[in-house]
Parts: sequence; C-alpha cells; structure tokens
Amino acid sequence: MLLPFVGWAITGALFFIKPGYSGAYETLIVKTYPLDMPVTLPSNPAWLEARYLKTVLGEHLLVRTASGWTHLDPKTLEGKPAPSEADVRALLGEAFTANPERYGHIERVDGMTVTTDTGVRVTLNWPRLALAQRGRDTDRIDGIYRIHYLQWTGLDAVDKVLGAVGLVLILTLTGLGVWLLFRSRAV
Repeated sequence: MLLPFVGWAITGALFFIKPGYSGAYETLIVKTYPLDMPVTLPSNPAWLEARYLKTVLGEHLLVRTASGWTHLDPKTLEGKPAPSEADVRALLGEAFTANPERYGHIERVDGMTVTTDTGVRVTLNWPRLALAQRGRDTDRIDGIYRIHYLQWTGLDAVDKVLGAVGLVLILTLTGLGVWLLFRSRAV
C-alpha cells in the first residue's frame, strides 16, 4: 500500500529540486549569421509567417501556412531539399559550440538525427530549421516522471488500472491515518 505513496513522494521531491534539468531540457538552436543586405520577402497570402535566415549552409526561407512549416529556397521559392550528411554535420557541429561539454562531437548521423560521443541525440526538424536534443539525463528524468504518474508498464490500459489502484491505495492510507488520529484523541 505504501509503494505508490513512497514513489510519488520521492519523485515529487526530485521534481521540486530539479537536479540536472538545465542540460536535459536545454534549448539548442541553429547558429545564424547576419544577413548581408536587407531582404524583401515576396508577398504570399497563404503564408501566415515567414522567416529569412542565414546559416553555415546559406540562406533559408521558412514559411508557415495553414498546413504547417515549409523550408524554401529563397531564390526560387521551391522546396529546399533535405541536407546531406555533410550538411547536417556542419549545421549541428556549429550549434554544439554553444555547450561543447554537453554535446561533444558527432559520432553518427542517421538521416536527420545525430548521436554524439556524450550520448546526446539531436534531431533536426528541416521544415522549421529547429533542433531537439535528448540525452541519458532526459531519459532518466522522463523515467522518474513515469514513476510519479504511475505509468509503470508503458501500456495505457494497464497503467490506467495501476494508476487507479495506486490512487485508491493512497486515499486508503490517508483515510487510515486520519481515522487513527481521531481514534487516538477519543481514547
């Protein structure tokens, strides 16, 4: 009966203290450079938002429409093809200079995801030119989150039953404690 309560209390304390959160959930951004000259973007009523950027790979036009983000070649306004492995290495290698202790050096490139020698996996979202990073610390904190919220098996149906049972046990334990408190005062 105490297992869900003890797990909840310990993980709750970790969430309060937040050890290692800064690196685990650090925002990693693509390094950009100043534009050489002012840029006038073409007008397109379908575009809800447009961003013009310059990186080590050159110039990029990112546009958001009702269907999502698109990465365009600013000269032709055609879709910009996904980068090669060498381009991914160049783009992410520059981004890693923001925190070389965390990201280290690229060991492996698998499509748009790289793995570093520090165990961090970084994924490039090409349409948004955005990066998402995840390391062993992120996995560990997410595991603690699953324990805290009684997501023990990874199977939704089973976890819902375990969660309900855990909550009933915690309420039962609380009820017994209150009952004992008032019983001892009455005697």
